[in-house]
Amino acid sequence: MKLKYIAQSIAAVALLASCTDNDYMELNKGEAELEIKASSTEVTLEEANHASTAIELSWTTGTNHGTGNRISYTLEIAEAGTNFAEPYLAVVDATQEYAWSPSVEDLNSIILNDLHLSAGYPVALEARVTATVAEVEGVQESTTSFSVTPYTPVTSTLYIIGDASPNGWSADNATEMTRSDNGIFTCTCEMRAGEFKFITTRGQFLPSYNSNGNGGLVYRDSDDQPDEKFGIAEAGFYRIDVNLLTLSIKVTQTSGAITPEYSELFFVGEETGWSFRRMDADPLDAFTFKIGIHFTTGGEFKFGTVDGSWENMLKATQPNAPYTDTSMELVKGFDPDNKWYLTADQNNKPYRIWVDTRSTNMRMLMREFTPYTEMYLVGDATPNGWDLGNATPMTLSSEDPYIFTWTGSLTAGELKFSADKQSDWGGAWFMAATENAEPTGEVEPVIFLNKSDDWFINLYTDLSVGDIDRKWKISTAGTYTITLDQLHDTISIVRN
Repeated sequence: MKLKYIAQSIAAVALLASCTDNDYMELNKGEAELEIKASSTEVTLEEANHASTAIELSWTTGTNHGTGNRISYTLEIAEAGTNFAEPYLAVVDATQEYAWSPSVEDLNSIILNDLHLSAGYPVALEARVTATVAEVEGVQESTTSFSVTPYTPVTSTLYIIGDASPNGWSADNATEMTRSDNGIFTCTCEMRAGEFKFITTRGQFLPSYNSNGNGGLVYRDSDDQPDEKFGIAEAGFYRIDVNLLTLSIKVTQTSGAITPEYSELFFVGEETGWSFRRMDADPLDAFTFKIGIHFTTGGEFKFGTVDGSWENMLKATQPNAPYTDTSMELVKGFDPDNKWYLTADQNNKPYRIWVDTRSTNMRMLMREFTPYTEMYLVGDATPNGWDLGNATPMTLSSEDPYIFTWTGSLTAGELKFSADKQSDWGGAWFMAATENAEPTGEVEPVIFLNKSDDWFINLYTDLSVGDIDRKWKISTAGTYTITLDQLHDTISIVRN
């Protein structure tokens, strides 16, 4: 321990004029030394205990020199021997705080990410608490030393690949598993007979988690290491549970296809005057609902599962959550009533919103939408056929930046719409909700896909977006008027 105390005398009038604290008012702490202690001098961190308290650093009050003034504390953590040249500030100018108790995960992150030290072996640390008294010059200091062995955290993402998995061996389209806690992932999906393993990063085959040949997992980070896979003998629906901390796996066949819990969903918020606005079921995913909104009011919003009911709502997991926060939970009663919030500078813009209602992957995804200024008819039913470079243009409405129209002759054949004429046939498309859909002549849903946008590709974790190619089937040649709403994903194809 070391102690430094420097103080100068103050005028008696400062006793009356100073800001006081109930802990110190009219209390003469005398000249008691400030002292900091650690609950342990040697700590080994384990990710399995990530939520537990790693260590407690506590300190005495020190002295306010009999003034009755507030004492403020600052706690710094640094690598031993650095003289606190680049410390981590754990507590800054706090009053009535006499301890700091980080969780295992927090302390591990501080050591690796803030102090830039390495995992796997003990690192020597020092903690220094500094006390200052209001209107009194000088500081009080006390330090203590301890060592901590940090760990390398397991991945926060995990994907399943293999000929047994929904998207095959493609690392780029690997099926994402749902993380429920550190190292714990689940996936409930339709599997084929075949093999599978796990990768940590979409698009990269290494590192991976493979079979250890004895019913468990093994970490693989080199092509020189064995590449054992897990197997599915019978096609069907399976729940796969993985624990990377214990390197264990459990594969359970379910009774049949999983059905969505909700048949409808509603957007509710300041934008709608807190009325319930029905969302559209996503034709590509029965668990997902979507809506396009040009926000003019902004503010708070959440989602209802029953029209007009304020119970059983899907809500944010924190107050005033930013729209980029994907975390979502079902609240069966009324509280907590956390909502997402659009700030003033985020308002007056169009957004697309998707809500995934899977209990194993519940999430809200929202993204600002930039409307396309061009749209083209493509297909053998159109005047220019499948010549994408010479595709037939539509006309953008002069009154609504989201509406395109076209009137002209269609022959019998197929039809879809390109928003960018990307030469590799990737890019942005508007397609039929079902394959070979015949136009109804009424307003009907349309699918929007951007096959070149990683964010959009990752939206559908169980689908290969690049393989989706749904078109309308025009059975009768004639003159048609087409109206496409690119924000609200609707279309009408009307024979005149």
